[in-house]
Formats: sequence, structure tokens, C-alpha cells
Amino acid sequence: MVVTDECLEMIAASFRNFQVLRLVSCDGFSTAGLAAIAAGCRHLRELDLQENEIEDCSIHWLSLFPESFTSLVTLNFSCLEGDVNIAVLERLVTRCRNLKTLKLNNAIPLDKLASLLRKAPQLVELGTGKFSADYHPDLFAKLEAAFGCCKSLRRLSGAWDAVPDYLPAFYCVCEGLTSLNLSYATVRGPELIKFISRCKNLQLLWVMDLIEDHGLAIVASSCNKLQELRVFPSDPFGAGFLTERGLVDVSASCPMLESVLYFCRRMTNEALITIAKNRPNFTCFRLCILEPHTPDYITREPLDAGFSAIVESCRGLRRLSISGLLTDLVFKSIGAHADRLEMLSIAFAGNSDLGLHYILSGCKSLKKLEIRDCPFGDKPLLANAAKLETMRSLWMSSCLLTLGACRQLARKMPRLSVEIMNDPGRVCPLDSLPDESPVEKLYVYRTIAGPRSDTPACVQIV
Repeated sequence: MVVTDECLEMIAASFRNFQVLRLVSCDGFSTAGLAAIAAGCRHLRELDLQENEIEDCSIHWLSLFPESFTSLVTLNFSCLEGDVNIAVLERLVTRCRNLKTLKLNNAIPLDKLASLLRKAPQLVELGTGKFSADYHPDLFAKLEAAFGCCKSLRRLSGAWDAVPDYLPAFYCVCEGLTSLNLSYATVRGPELIKFISRCKNLQLLWVMDLIEDHGLAIVASSCNKLQELRVFPSDPFGAGFLTERGLVDVSASCPMLESVLYFCRRMTNEALITIAKNRPNFTCFRLCILEPHTPDYITREPLDAGFSAIVESCRGLRRLSISGLLTDLVFKSIGAHADRLEMLSIAFAGNSDLGLHYILSGCKSLKKLEIRDCPFGDKPLLANAAKLETMRSLWMSSCLLTLGACRQLARKMPRLSVEIMNDPGRVCPLDSLPDESPVEKLYVYRTIAGPRSDTPACVQIV
């Protein structure tokens, strides 16, 4: 969402007992808006800024928290680009004795991290920031001592870089960790694997594919309490570091694993069938093969059999993302067997309208459907229009939809909001376009409030 400084100023001025502000993937505001929150929200418990684009106005917004302010439990400014007044931050952390979550940005130097930890040994969750510096034995000793005092630390994250010299300073907290988020960490090699292998009680692990298959084999043998695994691509356009082997190993050795997001370059039906047999308890399975239309690299067959095994074995599956070379047969299986599926994401798959028909006429519990670059057109959308009223939303982009079908859908189902999004350079009034005009992006959702009034220029309501 777009959130302006004026919005944040209004919140600070209007709500005397305001306690929690979480902004995720927002833009349009600056450190001036954060300054208003700091100055006006005297009872604030959580300030959680995740993945936002925040303009730095060179305002020392942290200094506007009053010296009497002590209520913070969560402070996350990891997405902030600018420098932070370290002295002010240290005073704030010192007086907020109930602070449990602290996530720092990349501007915090390592020696100051050690100082902050000494002032907040009660932390349960820590985001270290970049965690980068030339190696100095005295700084290593300070960090090791500071982490040694953090007996309650359970969740750790950071954009660690390729220099692993300081990782052993963390070893004392490894056994207590249940969550490790290294989705922005480019550190690799034996030191990273040594570190993760000490985290025997991990339930959540997010890493880049720099860990490689060998690293995931170590995860499989060391972290048998793992419940969620996400492996992200370090280079979406590169050769990739992972194969199907890593995921097979983890699925075989982690009996509590129920949620996976896995980016890789290749996959086989045999591997997917094995994974399905190993972990029928999956509730979330998201496989992203980076190259579209990639078949089973051994047999050169579509991956229909593998994904069909996933939905047929994992009867509690609620979220699914599929990729690779897929025909309509996989959608027939999903529609028939994925009774509890709530969210489905599809890209570059299928070979006719039948694929979308199978999904919309099946999948009894489906709430959110996201489709891109698939050969699905008007016919299954209109034939299953009633299904859309039972769902939260449908997103389709780069498919074979026409404006005429969208108009029919809007007339047929007046309680649905039908929105079309085209390239900003090609926006023109819908009334001037013929029915056969192609639709680049379609967003359909159920509403009882009627069409919204805050659409940007590129969004038009049918």
C-alpha cells in the first residue's frame, strides 16, 4: 500500500492509546512520518517495518521517543537505508526493559551490535543487520561475550555477507534457536554449514541456495525438528546451486516438515513422488523451477505425475505453487484431490482452457488463485463465475482474456469487483475499447462495499 507521512501524522495525533504499527511492503512515506509516530504514540509497543521503501529525510526520528518512553516490545527498522543515531538507539534499548524483538538495519556496525546486546540480554528475536567487518580478535571476544548473555534468544536473522569469520561468535546461542532467517545472507561455505549444524532445535530455516545440496544434507541430519524450509535463489538468472537432491534429503529426515518454498533449476517426477511419500503432512508446498516449461530433466516428460503425487498424498495441503512443464492433466488431479487447498499459484503451465476449468470446478476450499502466462481464456472464467463468489480473489496476468468476458462477468456477478490493470502507457477509457480487446491483468474479488474509489490510473473497474 501507499502510506503517506500525513497518514502517520494523523495516526499519531488521533489515537492516544495507539500501540501497534506494522507496515509490510509499503512506500510513500519517509522518516518524517516515523518521527511523528515516535513523538506522538506514547504507548507504542510494536514498530515493525518490513520490506518498505522509506525516504530518508535525515531526521533523527529515534530521538523523538520521549526519555520517559519505555513500552517498546518490538522494534524492527531493518529496511531503513540511512544511518541511525547509535547513542539514541542505545538509550532507547536500555530503558525499554520489555524489548523482545530488535531488528537492525545494515548501518549498525558490529562493535555497536555488541554494545546493544549487552543492554538487552532479554531479547528473544534479533536481526543483526549486515554483520560485516574486518576481523579483529578483540571485537570477536566482545561479540562472543555479548551473545553469551542472550540466554532467551530464539529467533535470529541477518544479511550476513561472504566473510564468515565472526560466525563462531554465535555458537553459544545455536542450540536455543528455533528460527534462522538468512534469506538475504550471501555467506557460504563450511562455516555456514558448521553454524547451522549446531542449531539442533530449528523449526524454521530460510536460506539462499548458496547452501547447496551438501548443506541441505547436513540440515537434514542435524535439524530433525524442522517444520518450515525456504530456499531462495542467489541469482535468478544464474546456473543455480540446488538440485532436487537437497529437498529429497530434507523430506526424508525431518518428520515434522510441513511447509516448503524451494527454488531450483531442475526436478524429476521420481523426486516429487518420493517427497510426497516422505512427507504426506505437507500443508504448504511451493516449488519454483526458475526456467519456465522445464520438464523432468531425466525423462523429458512433463512434471504432471510428480505434482499429482503431492496433491494426492498430502491431503491437508492448503497452499500450493507449481512450475515446470505441466499439462492439463495436473490440473485435473488438483481439482479432484486438493479438497483443502486454499491458495494456488500457477505460472507457465497447462495447454488449454480445460486446466482452469478443472481448478474452478474442483478445489472445494479454494480462496486465492494466482495465474500468470497460462493459455486460459474467457470460457472457463464465465462458466465458473459462481465459484468466484466463494473465493477471496482471482489474479490473472498474461493469459488469453478479453475485455468482453470481463464485462460479462461484472454484469453476471454484481457482488464481484472486476478490475483491469494495463500498462500505464496504454491506459485509455474502457468504454472506448471493443469487447475483443486483450486484458493484461485481471483482479477479481468479492465485495459488499461496492467498487473502491482509491484506484491509481492504471487500474480500471469494469
